[in-house]
Amino acid sequence: MRVAEAVGRTLVSLGVGQVFGVVGSGNFWATRAMTDQGARYVAARHEHGATMMADAYSRMTGEVSVVSLHQGCGLTNAMTAITEAAKSRTPIVVVTGDTPPTTKTSNFWIDQESAITALGAEVERVHKGSTAVADTARAFHRAAGERRTVVLNMALDVQEREIDFSPESIPAAVPVAPSGTSEDGAEVVARVLSEARRPLIVGGRGARYAREEIEALAEASGALLATSGVARGLFAGNPWYLDTMGGFSPPDVVDLITDADAVVAFGASLNTWTTRDGTLLAGSRVVQVDVEREAIGRHAKPDHGVLGEAAPVAAAATGRLSARPDEGYRTPEVRDRIVSGVRWQDQPFEDMGTDTTIDPRTATIALDEMLPDNRIVVPDGGNFNGYPAMFFSIPDADGYCLPLAFQSIGLAIGAAVGAAVARRDRIAIAGVGDGGFMMSLTELDTAVRESLPVVIVVYNDAAYGAEVHHFAPETDDLATVTFPETDVAAVARGFGCAAVTVRSVEDLAGVRGWVDGERRAPLVVDLKIPQFPSWMIEHSFSAEK
Repeated sequence: MRVAEAVGRTLVSLGVGQVFGVVGSGNFWATRAMTDQGARYVAARHEHGATMMADAYSRMTGEVSVVSLHQGCGLTNAMTAITEAAKSRTPIVVVTGDTPPTTKTSNFWIDQESAITALGAEVERVHKGSTAVADTARAFHRAAGERRTVVLNMALDVQEREIDFSPESIPAAVPVAPSGTSEDGAEVVARVLSEARRPLIVGGRGARYAREEIEALAEASGALLATSGVARGLFAGNPWYLDTMGGFSPPDVVDLITDADAVVAFGASLNTWTTRDGTLLAGSRVVQVDVEREAIGRHAKPDHGVLGEAAPVAAAATGRLSARPDEGYRTPEVRDRIVSGVRWQDQPFEDMGTDTTIDPRTATIALDEMLPDNRIVVPDGGNFNGYPAMFFSIPDADGYCLPLAFQSIGLAIGAAVGAAVARRDRIAIAGVGDGGFMMSLTELDTAVRESLPVVIVVYNDAAYGAEVHHFAPETDDLATVTFPETDVAAVARGFGCAAVTVRSVEDLAGVRGWVDGERRAPLVVDLKIPQFPSWMIEHSFSAEK
């Protein structure tokens, strides 16, 4: 068979069950081989959207998914999304054609390896026919074992060569024992927690599958619980859970985190967003637990670093704790503050709506009550970002997908489609600005074709809102970042979506009708909101690095 077909068969034999992509001449046969072997294929309308679908799918399932792309322009169209996936350590294999260096006069020619390396993704190549199966297996095993985004280049001339293929020729992954935990590291965690009067434990993306062990450690040490932004929902339902630590935290939560005298972070980078430029860690002894040595101290400098996996470190530390003589940070007064202060929905605010616009907080709180709890919330980037990120309730760790590692707008619609494909038992709720919506609306077509129960909430202020509020103090001329009002609902209906335009709470009645119906078409909610800065905007720009 062709090398291209062997690549596709190898990937499916190794466990790939879901492929997203845009097919061209350079990836046709590899894609067809995957679908012939039983992989499910979702055809996106743009390579950027396809890659975000794969990113979200793998985040939701933990499985390696595949993005299939044409060479050259197909790859470059996906570069922003590949960067997001690479920064997020999402296990994806990007299968792409590649123009041979012997044909640099081709319109499709670019130095793909150099371009991919610049994005921070890993690069593998199908070198020749005799190594094609091994090369493909290596790309898959790196994605799965190292939790990396790996781009597999398939030169067009190599793809066409014929080889003998059998599943028995596929090499297995080299067995690697898990890092587990060191006795010294667990002892450090136990000692810091036992010596603290007000301990706090923070779970990040790396703690996703360690909830039980971390909650047991928090119970034994009297610690409160919080998560980084990307891990929101990890401890949902726990009475001592503060929700997210960082820029999304309500005032009472900020105070409780700041008052902690010890912070133990499991699988959390402690970046500028999580720590509010380090201010939330001031006065605390900090322990950072991570499986990667280079992750420890990359952003905030901890007092102690522990190399190991979240679950075994937490379990071992629990076994080393002595019984506390007091309740630690879990006092009745703190519990009362959590009950009244952890939800943004319960915080008072002055409604800023007008006769023609609705306050985004009012709208999101109403939508939070209307939409089913069995959900996945996918916030996009932008001035509006805090509204979907914090005013929508999150049921569990599977209920939140934050594609914001690269801080690009326009990622959430593709990610919501991928999340909905991964979890068809849930409703995916994308919160996007009008700018991000207009960048990525082509994937409404994909959501319609797949009959996905996706709700896209457009926070429409007819502007790039972050830039408006960033530059307004310096100039009155904001024509470059403002736009005429767009009838987003009409655009959405043109794709086959259900859609409502919302200028008041009463206009949300159409959402109730969709919720009570079959939900076979996506719903787009065009929220006409006033132009005013979110509470995060000053911090967001001050934190740009």
